Amino acid sequence: MPRVVSAGERRLEIEWVDHVERTPAHEEELGRRLASLHAAPWPEWGGGSSWIGDCPVDPSPATGAAGFYGRRLADLARRSRLEGAVEPVVERLDRLVPPGPPSLLHGDLWWGNVVWGAGGRPWVIDPSVHGGHAEEDLAMLALFGDIPPRLLGAYLEVHPLGDGWRERVGLWQLYPLLVHSVLFGGSYRQRAAAVAARFS
Repeated sequence: MPRVVSAGERRLEIEWVDHVERTPAHEEELGRRLASLHAAPWPEWGGGSSWIGDCPVDPSPATGAAGFYGRRLADLARRSRLEGAVEPVVERLDRLVPPGPPSLLHGDLWWGNVVWGAGGRPWVIDPSVHGGHAEEDLAMLALFGDIPPRLLGAYLEVHPLGDGWRERVGLWQLYPLLVHSVLFGGSYRQRAAAVAARFS
């Protein structure tokens, strides 16, 4: 991430990064850097930011992945009036989320928060940092556009993912879809309900 110049409760000012056209070198480097970020341990599930974009979220830490994601999903479902659709997923999280410790996550990793800089260097901006599962960042990146094979290959060389990770992409996308349901409603709400039904 670019150097932080100043920060406030709802403001983060970072150094300027000149934008260039995306290249294969950018994609590979983003994969490696993201994998290195996820290799960094985080002491708890949750913590970190209390915002994702313009949507407030509870940053309180939890003792386990199911507790953290369950609380966050249930709150967002209530705010978007999808409790009935999401509650069965919350009840199954202890079986759906693979075991392992939390990683340091960007937390709001979509293509609009990636800047392609000079020299093949990618930068990520506007984080919603927290302790979570590494698959979450990748799933969010895939929500609004495919992950390039070069990026994924470079990532997996540094940080292999557990068996079945492709089948869990939709599970991790439920969180940002619910955030969008809270902020915008409409088709995001319908999409969130459809994803929840797959994991109920």
